[in-house]
This record gives sequence, C-alpha cells and structure tokens, in this order.
Amino acid sequence: MAVPSEFIDELVARSDIVDVVSDYVRLTQKGGSYWGLCPFHGEKTASFHVVPDRQLYHCFGCGKGGGVISFVMEMENLPYLDALRLLAKRANLEFPEGDVDETARRRRGRLLALNKEAARYFHSQLWSPIGEEGLNYLRRRGLSKGTLTRFGLGYAPESWESLINTMTQKGFSKSDLLEAGLAVSNKKGGIYDRFRDRVMFPIIDLRGDVIGFGGRVLGDGTPKYLNSPDTPVFNKSRNLFALNLAKNTKLGRIVLTEGYMDTISLYQAGFDCAVASLGTSLTADHAKLLSRFTKEVVICYDSDQAGVQAADRAIPLLEKTGLKVRVLRVTGAKDPDEYIKTYGPEAFGRLLDRSENYMEYNLDQLESKYDLNDPVQKAEYARAAAEMLARLDSPVEQEVFAAQVSQRTGVGKDAVLQEIKQARNRSLRAAKRKQDRRDLTPLNQIQPRDRQLRYDNPRSARAEEGILRLLMMDSALIGELTGLEPEDFSSSHLGHIYDVLRSRLTAGRSAQLGALEGELTPEETSLLAEILRQPANLAGAAQALADYRAVMAREKWKGQADVDEATLLAARDTIRKKNQIGDGTP
Repeated sequence: MAVPSEFIDELVARSDIVDVVSDYVRLTQKGGSYWGLCPFHGEKTASFHVVPDRQLYHCFGCGKGGGVISFVMEMENLPYLDALRLLAKRANLEFPEGDVDETARRRRGRLLALNKEAARYFHSQLWSPIGEEGLNYLRRRGLSKGTLTRFGLGYAPESWESLINTMTQKGFSKSDLLEAGLAVSNKKGGIYDRFRDRVMFPIIDLRGDVIGFGGRVLGDGTPKYLNSPDTPVFNKSRNLFALNLAKNTKLGRIVLTEGYMDTISLYQAGFDCAVASLGTSLTADHAKLLSRFTKEVVICYDSDQAGVQAADRAIPLLEKTGLKVRVLRVTGAKDPDEYIKTYGPEAFGRLLDRSENYMEYNLDQLESKYDLNDPVQKAEYARAAAEMLARLDSPVEQEVFAAQVSQRTGVGKDAVLQEIKQARNRSLRAAKRKQDRRDLTPLNQIQPRDRQLRYDNPRSARAEEGILRLLMMDSALIGELTGLEPEDFSSSHLGHIYDVLRSRLTAGRSAQLGALEGELTPEETSLLAEILRQPANLAGAAQALADYRAVMAREKWKGQADVDEATLLAARDTIRKKNQIGDGTP
C-alpha cells in the first residue's frame, strides 16, 4: 500500500469518530462516551460503544471494534482504499491517487463498466425484433414505456454467446465476463452466456452503478428467476433492488416486497418507496441497510404460506435494528401488483395506511396455532402471548397489547400484565446470570461471537495486552521497551500489533487506532479496540511495563520443555538484573 503515511494520519485526525459514526448510528452521550444500537448485529439494548478520547468503537455484543476507517469499511462494504477515498471526500481532502497501487480499483471499475455496457445491450435487445416476446410479457404485466426505461429493463436473447460476442467486441475479455458473473464456463474450458431468453432487471447500488442482474425466464426453463452470483462488485445479502430510488422517498416509510415486479408496479402506481431482496431471504445486513434510510418498514409479501413464513423470518431481523415494523395483509389478491391492478393505487394506499403493527401481526399468527374455544389452549395462548409481549421495552405498549390479549381470550388484563411481568423477570434474571459469568471471566478468555483470535497462553497475553494499551496511551513509553521484539510475544497477533505500533512510534507517526488499520487484519483491529477500551492508569507506567515484561519472560520459560524449577528461578534472577526491576506482576 503506497498511500503516504502523512496523508493517512491527517485524514484520521480530521475524521472524528463520533461525527462519522453519527451519520449511521443514533448515539446517546453517557459521561465521556457514546452508546447506540450496534449496526453490525441485531439488538434492542445498546451495546455499541464509541470512545472519543481514544477514537474507537467497540460492540460488547458481537465483538466488532476498530477506528474510523474500519467502521466505514464495514458500513459501506468497501475495501480499504475506497474507504479512504470516502473519508477524504467527507473531510475535503484531495486523495493522492497518483501514489496508490490502483490495480484493485481499476479492476472494480472495469467490472462496473462491463455491467453498464451489458445493461445497455439487454435494454437495446428489448426494443429490437428479437426481444418482442420479452417486451410483450412486460406490457402484459402493465408496465409503461417510461417505467421500462426508468428501471432499464431488458431482454437476454435465447443464445449461448450473444452477450459474449458483443462485449468482446467492446474490448472486454472472457475473464472479465466470468468474473462479473455474466458468463459461465463449461467442462471443456469454453464459456457461454449465463442469462438466456430472460427478461432482465439491472441491479443498481446506492452510488448508481450497475452491480448485477436478475433474469426472469420466459419459457418453461428453470429457475424461474436467476440472479448474478456474488462478485467483487455484487453481494446479494448486502444490496436491495431499487433502494437507490427508495432512499429518496418522501413517504416516510419503505415497503419491502418479495420481488422485482411488485417493486416496479408500486413505483409505477406512485409509491416510490418499495424495495425487494435479491433472490434470497431478508438478511441481518439487509435490515441494517434499511435502518440507515428509514424509521419504518412495511412488509408487503404475498398472502400465500411462503409469504407468511418469509414475513415471520423478516420481522425479528428488522425489529432488532430499532425499526418500526408493520405488516400489510394483501386481501383479495395474491400480491401487491394484482391488488393495484384490481382495486387501484388509491385503495392500495388506504391498505398501506391500515397495515398492522408487527406485534398485532405476531399475535394473530400465534392465535392461529390455538383453539381459543378450548380453555386449556386459551390459557396456553395467553401465556405464550405474554412471553412475546415481555420483549417490549415500553410499559405503555405492554398495556395496550395486554388489553388485546385480554379481549381475545377473556382473561383479565391485570392477569395478562402479571404474566408479562413474570416472563420479563425471568428474562432479566437469565441475562444477569449470563453477564455475571462474563464479568467473572478474565478479559483474555472472553470470546465475543465475532472474535476469531485465541490465546495459547492467557497469562502472558494479558501482560502483552497491557503493554499495547500503555503504548497507545503514551507513545513516549516506547523508549522503555528496548530489546522487546515481536517474537517475544506469545500471541503472534499481539506481536504483529506491537511491530506495527513500534514502527510508527519510532518514526514519529500517529498512534491512533484509525491510523493503524491499514496494516492490521480486521480481527487484529477488533482485538486492539477491545484492549484499548479497558481502563488504564499512566501513573507508574514505566514500572508497569517492566512488570509486564517480567510476566512475559517467566511464562516463556515455563513453556519450555524439561525446564526444572531451579532453572526457572535462575531465569527470573537474570530477568531482574537485566531489566533492573522487581518481581511485581500486573
């Protein structure tokens, strides 16, 4: 990586982590730090911690952490250099393009250019004689010429190499087509068009780039819908169809549909707030993405069993991001497209306004599993509903929905509220027991869900963490560590962090976490953020460093095979004399 170190240091200095994170996460100040709902995993209680004086973020739930650059990389799904560019633009700094190895960027740009040309080709084929069948299909679905143009819809001819031939004539190679997912290789080493005899839906990202395609078969072929595979520019779990348009809606909500046609039909009817997932169930990444652009999502899936199951899976993912979730029941039609054609846009708008709160929907779904004419099942339903309502944080919401359960079952509202209270207390006790176990576990043995690093020697690693923490707090302490080498660390990851940090400090460069991120792995960045969030006192720092080194040396000697106690004692005396320290331990 050839970005000048001075530029990175200045960029990090100008990019305050609280300001940057606040663009994505609603933060609340508590004392000298900030808290919010983690954007990397679903949660209802804030465990995402931003520490301004150390310019880091850390989530106590999933373990992710780092500085300002890694945060942007995660949130925008960007490689390191593109994250630097985004932050540079935000900070009004000119990015030193001429000093950067641009191979990866050029490759990404070439794939985006190829996708753009492919979209133009498919669109042109739709309006040619060869695309007549595809055009007739879209017209039968009620789409206007303006809608077809706005979404760039197209047609892939029933040919094995029409796209390949056209794109190679434009200067793109067969390897480009394979990498973009537009072509497929066969066992003989040849390649052929992935999309054939299909209506084509370009997938456009938030920046306006064509990143992939969805294709709907016209004949009897399978699958009915075929999507681009994941590529260097496309990840179906992190993108949503038409979000590039819906992000600008003024309707105050985003409508989540099951497919391309439902989304496009809603737009044509005047609802510029619809999106669809890309051939996959809604994911946690999709939910986090939606939470950046709206506070309310209306699930508008088909009314069949598959649609109900999809809604059941989507609700908790959306609700955990803090979104207000509603569910629209499409009655009198199988999907939104058919409803609008049958009853008109105004009727659909009224239906949308009457969409249910997700808890009402959940209670309805739960009720369908019980026979409320049976007293035993009625009691079981009331208890199950109380367990569900116990997850609500608002006492007002609990009371409102407890009244609904009471009305459905005939059980008194006070009894339902008491059941909710008991269920909530059980949940809180379980959470407290889990936290107590965590509090009693040494830091270096805690393994958050996303941490992949493990310590072979926890005692030595705890001392190694202490050295890194003090160095990050006071760069002048590097002078106290003469003779300490990365290979002296029991953890290769901690040793690598020390090596990077030592190189920067001896060169007089910034020791902020954000400035180190280009030289550390994502796992090491999260680990260092976790280390830095721990309290530390610089009083007596030099002695503390010496004590940490003594622990490291003792643990290293202990780990040697066939070393007796006398040898260990001799080694300890040698360490004392060499470092002129006592035998204290951290």
